[in-house]
Formats: sequence, C-alpha cells, structure tokens
Amino acid sequence: MKLRLAIVGAGPAGIYAADILQKYERAFDVSIDLFDRLPAPYGLVRYGVAPDHPRIKGIINALRDVLDSGGIRIFGNVNFGTDITLDDLKRHYHAVIFSTGAIRDADLNIPGIDLDGSYGAANFVSWYDGHPDVPRDWPLNAKEVAVIGNGNVALDVARMLSKHADDLLPTEIPDNVYQALKASPVTDVHVFGRRGPMQVKFTPLELRELGELNDVDMVVYDEDFDYDDASKAAIESNKQIFVINKIFAPWREAGAGTASRRLHLHFFANPVEVVGADGRVSSFRYERTEPDGAGGVRGTGDMREIAVQAAYRAVGYFGSPLDGVPFDDRHGVIPNNAGQVLDDNNNVLPGVYATGWIKRGPVGLIGHTKSDAMETVAHLVKDQASWWSPADPSEEAVTALLDARGVLYTNLAGWRRLDDHEKSLGTPRGRERIKVVEREEMLRVSRD
Repeated sequence: MKLRLAIVGAGPAGIYAADILQKYERAFDVSIDLFDRLPAPYGLVRYGVAPDHPRIKGIINALRDVLDSGGIRIFGNVNFGTDITLDDLKRHYHAVIFSTGAIRDADLNIPGIDLDGSYGAANFVSWYDGHPDVPRDWPLNAKEVAVIGNGNVALDVARMLSKHADDLLPTEIPDNVYQALKASPVTDVHVFGRRGPMQVKFTPLELRELGELNDVDMVVYDEDFDYDDASKAAIESNKQIFVINKIFAPWREAGAGTASRRLHLHFFANPVEVVGADGRVSSFRYERTEPDGAGGVRGTGDMREIAVQAAYRAVGYFGSPLDGVPFDDRHGVIPNNAGQVLDDNNNVLPGVYATGWIKRGPVGLIGHTKSDAMETVAHLVKDQASWWSPADPSEEAVTALLDARGVLYTNLAGWRRLDDHEKSLGTPRGRERIKVVEREEMLRVSRD
C-alpha cells in the first residue's frame, strides 16, 4: 500500500523525519506532505539561529537536498487548526507527525519580570532573524543590559547585543535589524548564570565566539573561578568542560581593556528580582550562590544589584498546544511514548506521532533531532495496522481543500523563487542574501 503521511512543522525535525521515512526499509510506498504556518521552510535554522552562525546554518544545505530529492511536497503559510484540522488530516492521510518545535519563552517567576524593558529571548531572536510574525521595531535604548541564562541562546542574545552592527553586514541580517543595532547605545552586557563556570549549558564554540568579537572586552570575575572538587573533576573527565576552562583562561588574565563595549559573565548568580523605577527596568538583583557539594548550588544570602535598563530572560523555550492534540501544560510538550502520542488516559493515540522539541522538550542541538526522528519513524512503521483509514488519500484532495478555503499556500517551487530572490537582493551589496521579512512580500514572491 501507499502511505500518505502528513508532517506538521517544516523545520529540521520534520524534514529529518521525512528523509528517514523515505529511506526506511519497508514494504510500502510513501507520499509525504509537509505543512508549516510560515511561508518558508527550515524553522529553527532560519528563524532561531543567529545570522552570524554560518556553520550551523550550513545544515540548510542538507535539508535542501532532502526537499529536492522528490517525494515530498511543502505547503507553507498553512496554519494547523484553522486552515487545516486534525479531522482533515484523518480524511486524507494514514498518519501525522507533529514537529512544531518550541518557540515560546519559558517563564521566569521573579518580581519585575513584566516591567517595561524586560523581554523574552525568543521574541528577540525572532526579531533579529526576521520572523514575519513579530514587530519590526525593537527598543534598543539601554546602555547596560542583563541577560539571564547560561545556555547557547543566552550567549547568542548577549553576542548580538554587544556586537557592532557593521560586523554583521556579511550575514543575512535584515536591514531593519542592522539599522536598529547600529543605533544601539549599549556599552555593557551582563550575562548571569545560577551555577558555576564548569556547570554551564552552552558549548565551547558559542563561548569561544564571544572572545572573537571586534571592539568588545570579555570580563570575568576571579571569585567565580575558585573551583570546588566537583568542578575540578569535571575539567579532568569531560572534554567539553576541559575546553571551556581553557577558553576562560586568557580572559581571567586580561587586565582592563580599552574596547568601547564590554561583555561580562557572572556565575553563581541566582535571579531574585528585576528592579524597576517608574515602571521601567532600572537594575537586576541576584543572590550569590555557592556549590552545595552534591552538584547543585545553594544561596549564600549575599544579595547584589547591578544597574541595567533592559533585561532578557533566556531560560529555555516552551512548546505551544495544538488544536485537538493532547498537550502537557507543565512540560510544554505533546505527551508521548517514544514518539507515539498518548491520550489523556495514557493510551497510544492511533495515527498521531511527534518528533523534535514538541516531543522531548527544548534540549539538545539541531543535529540531535535526527536520532529523535528515527525513533518516531520506527514506531510509525511498526504501527501500520493502526493507521487511519482515509476517505480520500489522493494528493489532489489536499490542494483542492486548501484552494476551496482560500488558503494562500506556498510550495517548493515558491520557496525556490523566494530563496533566489533573497540571494538577488544580497548580491549587489556583496552579501549572500538579504532576508525578506514581511509575510505579504514573502507570499508575493513565492506565489509569483
């Protein structure tokens, strides 16, 4: 038989799942349709990775090869729950894989987090990556900024805030983002982590890039590097931690610099409050922590405060619920057993699967989604007896449905047009591309 599969979410997780299924040893043919609410594919790689990360964005080349291999259709600018529903999918497909990721900021429940000048990192990332669904203006009027978090996203945010805009010109940064960063008065960016420098969640690559910033001094503090036994053991046993420790070494030895901007890394700093004055952020208050001897930290009672005019929380991403699909509000994921979606009674829901961050939460790097997708696809193939029985599994039925509803969907040919158009915008200015931001313009170019 021919498997008609819908995948909701055309980021790396969804594309990897499609690729794995196409190559899977099986006794059936497969026809795959990828749906995404955005007019362009690639999800997190296009809209969640800083523009000055060309090595990570190189993953797009592999994803493009999958889409160009044939057997996969793309329906962009299609919103699940309104433009197409779960009932629609059951009428036209044998199964669905949800790979919608996690795009919301996780909460940080401390006083003042909702003050004017306090932002979620996810929205800021979407802004500088030219996401069509966020406002095109961003208030970059702070001289001193706090970034709360010790993961890769926190370092991305800190780097983008402190980096000089002209150094971003070789990238695909949108023009409005360049102009706003160019006018930014920032002088000091402070990154705060609750635990010590040997317990960070970011990677050596992300950390090393901070030290390569033009006209930006790296500032670390000696009190944070009085290592306990657990930290010493981590340096000796973990290659990644060993490299991170080596990266810190020259920064610890450097004296006061002469750069126009400074990027400070504060460790053992537990967020207590974003302090406000007249409704706006005025400082960041934290409690100094210390190792507790069991791999964690405990408070010391030493309260400190640093003047800032803006604060960004980068404490993780959180998934969003999907219409008609079970959702775990506590963890921000679709409840599942190794990719098989579970109903409210913890029973496997036939024909419904999940992969990527909506399956396991926002952990791991982009490449980890490939092994994650293999697990989900293996279950899908094994569950053939419980697939849906679609009334009309023809490929034409889906396009007819979307046309009848007036959905202005984009396809793979349209994405190629948009891709070429963005590159043509960049060529006269010596850039690889200039990203089109407005949804209406993306649709105009894609639909020609």
